[in-house]
Amino acid sequence: MNRSVVKITDVARHAGVSPSTVSYVLSGKRTISEETRRRVRASIRELGYRPHAGARALASSRSNVLALMIPLRSGIAVPVVMQFAMSVVTAARRHDHDVLLLTQEEGEDGLRRVADSALVDALIVMDVQMEDPRLPLLRTLDRPSVLIGFPADAGDLTCIDLDFHAAGAVCVEHLAGLGHREVALIGSPPEVYARRTGFAQRVADGFGAAVREHGLTGGVHPCEATPEAARALVARLLAERPGLTGILVHNEPVVDTVVRALRANGRAVPHDVSVVAICPDEMAEHAEPALSCVAIPAQEVGGRAVELLMGKIEGEAVPAATLLPPTLTPRASSAPAPR
Repeated sequence: MNRSVVKITDVARHAGVSPSTVSYVLSGKRTISEETRRRVRASIRELGYRPHAGARALASSRSNVLALMIPLRSGIAVPVVMQFAMSVVTAARRHDHDVLLLTQEEGEDGLRRVADSALVDALIVMDVQMEDPRLPLLRTLDRPSVLIGFPADAGDLTCIDLDFHAAGAVCVEHLAGLGHREVALIGSPPEVYARRTGFAQRVADGFGAAVREHGLTGGVHPCEATPEAARALVARLLAERPGLTGILVHNEPVVDTVVRALRANGRAVPHDVSVVAICPDEMAEHAEPALSCVAIPAQEVGGRAVELLMGKIEGEAVPAATLLPPTLTPRASSAPAPR
């Protein structure tokens, strides 16, 4: 049926309910049985019904806008963050919602300003710190929220992310399985650790735990996200630790530079040093050599964050914690340790 001519009465007739019931399902102003609500929503999808956005918002007291809070702090890999943002926008549009992108570092004040306005119905919060100062306010808001990331205390919150602790561990396990005994984590910029950003801290913790479990020698080395810093760190590691044969890189902007710096210092990848990374899959695939990596599932995380948020908006019970298990894809950059 042509979407432009579908009316609320058409939906009601198709679902076998009254037009007012369709209106209540859309607005959420009255309690409708789950079976009826599902039938109405199925008819809406099948017929392609789209209420006028202004009328829908007026009727429901909703703006049909989600806030995506991504403070672009120092040390953040912006291209990777934008992958999350695009996945959120795409998923929101499937629910006829727009996204208000907030990138300023405003902390609690910015959160309160947005929540106190009529601009948005709900919030998605990124760049979550272990002791994030925004959390006390988030717990008291009358608007639903979902965090992409896990603080140290996630009580009374809804969180989703890649299991970064397991990601750090599985990379070490991969290297240990190949016989590497001395490894290093070239990690996020120092300021990211200073803020105790959740994903970076958990990778470092997972790396350290797996190093101890497998009886390896290894350390965490923060690195500024510049070629100069990466080259200097690689040179220093090779000079100080001549037995180093395995490196995990969790710092997307310097992944390629690390491989080139190893070559410049006379180390072939993977013949002399194996390299694994936690980074977007397309970055790993186009590296030379192609990198063994745990992919960052930005599209899945962003999409599922929106689904969780829409469920909360509709008053549905959703899981408090969603941790996506890491998958390591072996490629040409890792090989058995040299004898």
